[in-house]
Amino acid sequence: MTKSKITLIDSIDVGNTLGEGVIWNHRSGAVWWTDIQECIIYRYHLASKTLSQWSTPERVGCMGFIENDSRLIVAFESGFAYFDCESGAVEFLAKPEAQVLGTRFNDGRVDRQGRFWSGTMVENSDINTQLGSLYLLGRDNTAQRKVSEVTISNGLCFSPDSQVMYHSDSPRREIYAYDFDPNSGEISAGRVHIKTAKGCYPDGACIDSEGCLYSAQWGGSRVVRYSSDGQELEVLPMPVSQASCVAFGGENLDLMFVTTAREDLSEEALSQQTLAGSLLIYQTEFKGLEEPFFKL
Repeated sequence: MTKSKITLIDSIDVGNTLGEGVIWNHRSGAVWWTDIQECIIYRYHLASKTLSQWSTPERVGCMGFIENDSRLIVAFESGFAYFDCESGAVEFLAKPEAQVLGTRFNDGRVDRQGRFWSGTMVENSDINTQLGSLYLLGRDNTAQRKVSEVTISNGLCFSPDSQVMYHSDSPRREIYAYDFDPNSGEISAGRVHIKTAKGCYPDGACIDSEGCLYSAQWGGSRVVRYSSDGQELEVLPMPVSQASCVAFGGENLDLMFVTTAREDLSEEALSQQTLAGSLLIYQTEFKGLEEPFFKL
């Protein structure tokens, strides 16, 4: 393992309770993310340094951009929907866990073939009688369950050649790899790919151009870069304990954006972690991949 050459160059100090779901739009030159608990979507245009934000009717776990459409495809806490930031219009498509108490939608993304995925998490284990799942939104707007018995669905990303899907269950500290059929979206041969260190819970993740996986590790004050065979290559120490999601972006796709959280931190911890809740921007020696757009 080598020492990271990744450097913090800026922070967008928005004070997020639970910043999450960060993605880069290479066509507009803006980074987007959500504060789940405060029901806010953010957009930061890098060149102009312009920050915009919109309130949402429910908490947003993740979102994606849509081909030839200004709306977003969103996993609200209760299900999949189209969302128009400017008008506030919501068109729900599927609510597969409408009858399940104690879960909500969380992490997800658009795959390289233009399909939208999102998983659920157990939010209230006292009343939940079923574990969370990972879903694929079908072309007919049905939610197809692909993985079940999940505690907190996280870290969904795909290898550059779309042959492998990665998915995490945060409390179990496990990152899984599945064989992925890019044509059908079917997965098989699920296995534990990485077991993270004690106290380091794998949260949001992304893949770089070399096929390496980056995992923001909640509670561990770090983002870790792993090789495609699961070896730990780089550890980026974070100035906060709760890094929640990571994405590449910028004109050359060599910037790393990391969302963070203030949730459940004591006043003492917040006084020591002055950047908790900020969007952190790093210059890296690596390059990411363009975020795919959802295809209607």
